[in-house]
Amino acid sequence: MRLSSQIDFMKESSQKSSAESEGRGPRRQRGHARVEALLTAAAQVFADKGYDAATTTEIAAAAQSSIGSLYQFFPTKESLAQALIQLQAADLSARLAAMAEASVGWDVDELARRLVAALIDFRASHPSFARLLDTPGAPDSIVLEVRRAMRVQLVALLAPHAPSLGKARLLAVATVVQQVMKSAVALNDDPAADTPAAARAALAELREMLRGYLAAALS
Repeated sequence: MRLSSQIDFMKESSQKSSAESEGRGPRRQRGHARVEALLTAAAQVFADKGYDAATTTEIAAAAQSSIGSLYQFFPTKESLAQALIQLQAADLSARLAAMAEASVGWDVDELARRLVAALIDFRASHPSFARLLDTPGAPDSIVLEVRRAMRVQLVALLAPHAPSLGKARLLAVATVVQQVMKSAVALNDDPAADTPAAARAALAELREMLRGYLAAALS
């Protein structure tokens, strides 16, 4: 989903949270565009600096907006990060749901290949997401909620491929897959890789490791 198509989700989600996200929601098209600009700018600043180092002042400047306008919609930096994480998590959820629907006829090799590629593609679209989830400062409750929701979706994706697996074992497998996908993102961005070819070779090894693990776990 594109950022502009997810603003309504962000508004609905933020309305359900506590006073941290009680900023007035956009009521007109101009407000809608302003919120989109602020979230786009926040995504870039958080990606570049992480949560702790980022400031609302520079986010407002990057959005070509006043700090007062930012606080109108997002009273705190935490509420802004929360809205952004929820927005991007909605995109991840949609991607995993589409993968689950398409995966019924896949063999283990295809499943492993798609899983490894999925988070890399998502990370390329939303570089701030992993930075917010994996570095200190972002709202812990939202980070945990997103991780748990992703794990539930992975269970749903894997379940048709392992109908005889118990719930506890399936959850354990999903947890391992989630960590492997996280490792795929780290390998793809590894600054220590000598060449792009070396990074691709490492990713190929990771895919093979996941394929072998899934073949054993889901059989």
